[in-house]
Amino acid sequence: MIELIDEILACKNCQQFLPHECNPVFTADARSKILVVGQAPGRKVHETGIPWNDKSGENLRKWMGVDNETFYNVELISIVPMAFCFPGKGVSGDLPPRKECAPMWHGKIMAFQKELKLTLLVGQYAQNYYLKDSKKATLTETVKNFKEYLPKYFALPHPSPRNNIWMAKNRWFENDVLPELKIAVTNALK
Repeated sequence: MIELIDEILACKNCQQFLPHECNPVFTADARSKILVVGQAPGRKVHETGIPWNDKSGENLRKWMGVDNETFYNVELISIVPMAFCFPGKGVSGDLPPRKECAPMWHGKIMAFQKELKLTLLVGQYAQNYYLKDSKKATLTETVKNFKEYLPKYFALPHPSPRNNIWMAKNRWFENDVLPELKIAVTNALK
């Protein structure tokens, strides 16, 4: 797997489409029990090279009920975004993840991940890619029906502070989904 990680870190496949140098940010280990599939690194993550090293990451770790040490222990948790490099800023937030990464790299990473017990699909891009036709018409409905995808997948909204309006309109998420997520994460890490 070390060769694959080095190959991904050296990838420049989408350089022509980025407003900055490629800087793939991810973690992966064959021993991981949980895989977090997110969207793409944001600016702060791009600059630090640490996945989920922002407010969204703080929220995600809180949702999961894990501390930084657990979250960044690659023997426990792999972090593989839909696009490995920051796509740049758009009019209302970051641009969507580049479409080249997931088809190019996810299958190769998954071939090594034999110990996985749970994959967190964070946001619509991850859900669209992994759930395909089994996803619901909206992210809200997919998340609301998260039990349909267990035990393999757990569908989540993006934990960005920009989603506070969604969280306020969907109180069931905090009351019904997050306790189940914490149980699923605890069980997967055993």
